[in-house]
Amino acid sequence: MIAERLNINTSIARKMLTGFIKDEIVKTGMSRCVIGLSGGIDSALSAYLSAEALGAENVLAVRMPYKTSSEDSLTDADLVIDALGLASLTIPITDMADPLFAQFPDMSAGRKGNVMARLRMTILYDQSVAWGGLVMGTSNKTELLLGYSTIYGDSGVALQPIGDLYKTQVRQLSAALDLPESVRTKAPSADLWVGQTDEGELGFTYAEVDQVLYLIVDERYTLDEVVAEGFARPFVEGVWRRVKINHYKRTMPNIAKVSRRTIGHDFLYLRDYT
Repeated sequence: MIAERLNINTSIARKMLTGFIKDEIVKTGMSRCVIGLSGGIDSALSAYLSAEALGAENVLAVRMPYKTSSEDSLTDADLVIDALGLASLTIPITDMADPLFAQFPDMSAGRKGNVMARLRMTILYDQSVAWGGLVMGTSNKTELLLGYSTIYGDSGVALQPIGDLYKTQVRQLSAALDLPESVRTKAPSADLWVGQTDEGELGFTYAEVDQVLYLIVDERYTLDEVVAEGFARPFVEGVWRRVKINHYKRTMPNIAKVSRRTIGHDFLYLRDYT
């Protein structure tokens, strides 16, 4: 079964991801990180991995509720903070967001959600300076491929520890790390407006789309081959369309090439010349 091919060795994944976090933080000359803790499974898993990699005393969890945010989100974030012994701050964004919303009474829920996501990232980067640590990402592979994120909002981070784990695999690793049950079993939501859920917005479940994405991206199946596995063609084509049109969110801004060595083209990574 395709779903079984998404199973991971959680012990190896845990070791790889904690090692990645520690290496990425240390090579910048820092030892700390700042993470936006929503109470959802993705940010909770990133927090658990960060605390294991760096020590709980080096992780600052920041809660940034809006007035319509679910009380359960704050409660679940508290469970993670208490379980790990993290330093934490609660910085409401209502008084920051509402003046802008008031200027545009017809602003859609999606626009408001983008504003809130970017305000939260502004806060995290301010705390990054105050705390002296990098901003930790919380996006998973499913979200990144589908473009289910706000550019320069939740996607604007220093590193993405769970960005190569599909949502299905995030759930597997979260169970292995024994995250609080309420965090693991709640309906995924960015908590941007009342009643908002990820799967409600997307129009399909993570379990369904993860299988299609895995076949297309990891196994390099053609769309026809994915359909032959039993998935509806409109669904498969719709998923692939989302992956393609949202590619710009997964890359740094493209730089026009005029020199011999251009950032993002020929100059791709640091080398040790010593």
